[in-house]
Amino acid sequence: MEKLRRVLSGHVVRATRKHTATVFCFHGSGDTAENFSEWIRILNREILQFPHIKLIYLSAPSQPYTPNNGMMQNVWFDRAAISIQVPEHLESINSMCENVSEWIDNEINDGIPLSRIILGGFSMGGCLALHLAYRYRPTVAGCFVMSSFLNKDSIVYEYLKMKPEFSKVPLVQYHGTADTLVPIKWAEESAKNLKDLGVNVKFVPLQNMEHELSREEIQNWKDWLLQILPDE
Repeated sequence: MEKLRRVLSGHVVRATRKHTATVFCFHGSGDTAENFSEWIRILNREILQFPHIKLIYLSAPSQPYTPNNGMMQNVWFDRAAISIQVPEHLESINSMCENVSEWIDNEINDGIPLSRIILGGFSMGGCLALHLAYRYRPTVAGCFVMSSFLNKDSIVYEYLKMKPEFSKVPLVQYHGTADTLVPIKWAEESAKNLKDLGVNVKFVPLQNMEHELSREEIQNWKDWLLQILPDE
């Protein structure tokens, strides 16, 4: 575990009463766990905390990132470009999924079943969550993505074709209609492909929003979390 903790650091917000569920939150490229948590706190107007849910924000390791001219950046995986057209960099995606899976296993070892764990994130972090939920941990309680997309011909689609039972994880997908970094049409295409493969997708367009989070989005997300992970 020592090696893992040097690679991935975490910012944890503990349940205020009995911990019976866990939500993993993955930030976007170039960000950190602490910044992502603070962004959500500001929009929520207070720290986001639940009686029964532990929130685990993870920080991606610093590694060379091709869209940033190969410079070091906190990213979950590498990719040739921020584009729906390019092939996935599977080696780096798979390596990170295995890394994060060790954190998920820690929660299971602490008595939290996969059916009480949700995975999700913003932008690149949302893409990581989709790979985890529909390839590595297909019995989690749910998945959420904010301003995210899957590449054309994603291996996630191949997994769902080969293993239709992996489609059981419900997905909520938020996206700004004015996003210029990740156009909403990329997200809509991803949502349609996942729906066609049996995933229960709730797609929420955010009017006039760019590549960012909003208070309305955080409020809707909180309600969704509590629907999927009610207090026991």
